[in-house]
Amino acid sequence: MKKIKANIIEAFKNKRINVFFIFLFVSFVILMFTKLSKQYTNTIPFGVEKLNIPQENVILNDSAKINITLKTHGFRWLTYYWTQPKITIDFNEDVFKKESVFVWNKSKAYLNNTQFDKDVEILNISPDPITFKYGVNMVKKVPVIIHADVNFVPGYNMTGDITSNPDSVTVVGPDILVSKITSVETENLVFNELRANIIKTVKLKLPENISDLKFSVTKVELKAQVEKFTEGTVKIPFTVINAPTNAKLKYFPKFVSVSYYVSLANFNAIKAKDFKVVCDFNKTNQGQSFLIPELVITPELVQHAKISQQRIEFIITK
Repeated sequence: MKKIKANIIEAFKNKRINVFFIFLFVSFVILMFTKLSKQYTNTIPFGVEKLNIPQENVILNDSAKINITLKTHGFRWLTYYWTQPKITIDFNEDVFKKESVFVWNKSKAYLNNTQFDKDVEILNISPDPITFKYGVNMVKKVPVIIHADVNFVPGYNMTGDITSNPDSVTVVGPDILVSKITSVETENLVFNELRANIIKTVKLKLPENISDLKFSVTKVELKAQVEKFTEGTVKIPFTVINAPTNAKLKYFPKFVSVSYYVSLANFNAIKAKDFKVVCDFNKTNQGQSFLIPELVITPELVQHAKISQQRIEFIITK
């Protein structure tokens, strides 16, 4: 083994052998350059890159290819063999509608002027013309459903709901698929010990196998305002409704206490007159001696409003 290795090293040290390999390499390069400089004719399939397809249509034969016979030098053929060549078709300018198909029948001269250079000669295009079958798309706007689990630092809360921007998504595709989509949900998010505003970009959970569907967005931005909250209490009078017209009611107490949560910034804006409590006499059972107060109006700024008294004692006097 050592002897073979020594012979190889000795051979490389031999200048005559080195010169031989150099001439061999140079000869190969010259031969390849000569071959690639010549003109060759061949037919190669081109993919189709479709631009500006009308939103209301869907192309059914989406994998269409064009067989183009070209005459060009070998260097250009190398690029075609390394990567899949494509022809660009603009559906705004290059096609016209005929019955249930789009038709593309551009000439060889048109392709030479727009998508090939002077070193390429187009000899044939097949099929000619090229037709694209299409179906009618359905365009539908569906709401975004937010999935978020929010846990606040004690004393903090949101002043409203979490909103998404945009709050809806436009879905475009075959009507048989689009008609089944009624909403699009966000990925599940968890916010722990929250005390600051929410500003978060989240992905949408899109249906599987959506190659035939287009969605206006795949992500939305969630926002919510978080503030420090405090508890407030007000005493307000209540109203008895549906009482018998031929009877007079006496009840106690005359006021009820309503507790609520509100942001610290809005605490002074809440007034007793912003609430309304009623007792519906029709909801009492026969022989029952108490009314049940119900909170029917609360300010938009408050949360978790509730009445402390569960019963209002009453008697009927003639």
